[in-house]
Parts: sequence; C-alpha cells; structure tokens
Amino acid sequence: MGSYIPNSKAEQERMLDFLGLASLDDLYDEIPDKVKLKDGLNIPEGKSELEVRRRMGTLAGKNTVFHTIFRGAGAYRHYIPAIVKAVASKEKFITAYTPYQPEISQGVLQSIFEFQTMICELTGMDVANASVYDGATACAEAISMCVDRKRDVVYVSATVHPDYLRTVKTYCYAAGRKLVVVPEKDGVTDIAFLKENLDEKSAAFLMQQPNFYGIIEDAETYFGVAREAGAKSIMCINPFYGAIGRTPRECGADIAVGEGQPLGISLGFGGPYLGFMACVQELTRKLPGRIVGQTTDLEGKRAFVLTLQAREQHIRREKASSNICSNQGLCALTAACYMSTMGPSGLKEVANQCLSKAHYAAKLISSVPGYELVFDAEFFHEFVTKCPVSVNKLMAKMERQGILGGYPLGGPYEGCILWCFTEMNTKEEIDQLVAILKEGIQE
Repeated sequence: MGSYIPNSKAEQERMLDFLGLASLDDLYDEIPDKVKLKDGLNIPEGKSELEVRRRMGTLAGKNTVFHTIFRGAGAYRHYIPAIVKAVASKEKFITAYTPYQPEISQGVLQSIFEFQTMICELTGMDVANASVYDGATACAEAISMCVDRKRDVVYVSATVHPDYLRTVKTYCYAAGRKLVVVPEKDGVTDIAFLKENLDEKSAAFLMQQPNFYGIIEDAETYFGVAREAGAKSIMCINPFYGAIGRTPRECGADIAVGEGQPLGISLGFGGPYLGFMACVQELTRKLPGRIVGQTTDLEGKRAFVLTLQAREQHIRREKASSNICSNQGLCALTAACYMSTMGPSGLKEVANQCLSKAHYAAKLISSVPGYELVFDAEFFHEFVTKCPVSVNKLMAKMERQGILGGYPLGGPYEGCILWCFTEMNTKEEIDQLVAILKEGIQE
C-alpha cells in the first residue's frame, strides 16, 4: 500500500545539501526543457461543496441516458436484483483493500472462495482463481499459462472480440511470442486453416463462445484438432450461455475465461469489469493471481486460506508466469452475490429469455426489406444484419428517441449491425424497433 510522507522546507534543504544540489529543480535536469510546465497547471480555484455539487450536476445533465438498449458487443445490460447492490455496497466490502494478512480477513476470503466455486460450477472446471482485471486480460493470461520453451506459437480465432484480440496481441508482442490469427469463414473459425497449421510448436488455441458476431461455434471440433496437435484449448465464454449451453469442460477446453460483467455488474461507462479464469486440475499452479482454498483450523473449524498467492512479494519475479498480483475483489463479490441470488434456475431463466427474445427480434428484423441476416448460423442473444440505409443516420434517429441501437460493424462487414437482446428488452420495445426500421427504408 502506498503512502504519502510530507517533509518540511528544512528537511528538503538538508536532502539537497546531501545530494549536492542547489534546488529541487536540479533533480529534474535530465528531463527535456521543452516538456516541462512553465506556467503551472491551469487548475481553477477551490470551491465549496455546494458549488462543486451544482457543477457536477450540470456536467452529469449533459449525459444521454438511454431507456432502451439493443447493443452488446462485450458489455451487456441485465436486470440486477436490489439485494445484490444492497450487499455489495456495504461499507465493510466497498472499502476493502487487497488482504496483505489474508487469513485474518476470513470474510473476504470466504467471498472469494464462493465466487471461485460458482465459476467452477458454471464452467465445469476444477479450479478457478480469485479473478483478474477483465475478460480481455483473462484471455491474454490464459495464453501465457500454455506457453513453454518447446511450444511458443499461439492461435487465436479472428471471431474473438476485437478488444480481446488486441490485448492478446499486446501481451504476445511484449513476450516476443508468435501469434497466429486464425481467419474466419462465414462468421466462424476456419477449421481447415486450423488443421493445416497446428503443429508441434503450437501452444494454445483460443476461441470465443458465442463469438463476437453472436454465433455459437463448433467448439468440440476445434478443440479436438488442438488436442491432436498437443496444444491447449481455451474458451472465452459468455457466462449466461454457459448456463444453458455446453460448458467449456464438456467441449474439451483446458482453460475457461470470460467477462463477468453480465453477472450483476452495471454497464458503468465501461468499467470496472471482472475477468474470470478457471482450468483443469493439472494447470492449477499456472493460474495467475491468487486462489483461496478451504481447510480447518487448530480447533477443527472451517477456515479459508490463500492456497496459492503468486504475488511479486512471494515468488521470484523470473519464475512468475504472470505479473497479476491482485484481483477485482468488489466486482467478484458482486458477481457472487448475483449468482447466489439468482441460483442455477435463475441464471437459466435469464439465458433462455435472452435466447428467445433475440430469435423473436431476428425474425422480425430480417423480415424488413434490406435487413436480412448476414450469417446462416445458430446464435445466442446477438446476431448481425445488413442495413439498407446509412447506419450512422439510423443510430442518430434512434438516439433522438432515447434508444441505443445495435453496434455498427466495420471491416468486411462495414454497413452491418450487431444487435443484442437480453431479458431487459420487452416485446413492445422490439416491435417499436422494427417499426423504426420500416420507417427508415421509406424515407
């Protein structure tokens, strides 16, 4: 934990004298003069609490709040039961910091243990860690778990979320690791490319389920190919799809990762979010961060401990497979509250509503001239359609009515829209959307 230690003018002078310097400015002689601030920072004078609240209220009033959302692309709006926020916002949780003397913090450790247990149940894996920063980080860290001196080439499907792919590329570049992006074919991973290129140097193959376009891919076949080549398989999964679809373990994955934001965490302008990671037993010691385990104390009572804690204070830096040394404690607690509130049946109900509403919407939207589906494939709660009008104008029109439309795609799908539907979207909202689309093609 960092700390701020003030010092007096006399103390500063003694330090400068010891260093043989005339002024504090001499400490920064190595910094080019052109990048130094000459006239100080342009910071306004201090204001009273009332003035600050008024100013912040004015700024907040400039935000656009959408009452209807048809956009996902990695961040999803789901209903969050009141009890989730009521528990997670308790002062004892919201002010908690990384437990440096963890065994004293039995409550914190138990909350992490419960989160890990639920992630294992959701993914079918043997062990999960306490969480990492977000889904993109989880993908990159999972790849690091699989690489060794003999196998250092990693394969990632082009249908993985673009932000996740960029993060993986950054990790691989920094580590001097070869990354091969497996091209897509008709919106899914090109299986022929995978079969032709995986070899004895291949460390891992990463795919997303459902993929960025919302399509449910044939994970079992892909992972079978990876297994034959001796490479590890990683599935980045939407947690709600995991509630009704085949789990990563059932598909043959060695590692399951994903973004936990849908599990009771609000959109929050893009963060903070929650990366979850789980794996098969034999990869336990390669999981980054910390793992909480259950044991008994000297009196035979149930107790929780940090079974593994790969912090930089505990292991030699050169032996660490990751520099992740913390976890998203409050977000993980929130997700645990949400999952325990919903239970298995509740998670399945949400997933089934997402599935049915998306398919209802797809049927209606694709019936509007020019909005046909781009891919003829099974999907969960997102899908891509063409758009016969200007996408930007369509989005602007919807925004004026308080509606956030689908996600405009680029690249080979320029002019197409990625739509998303969850349990939050009503039949009336979907019907209104279709009416707007029909009006647009008539204008």
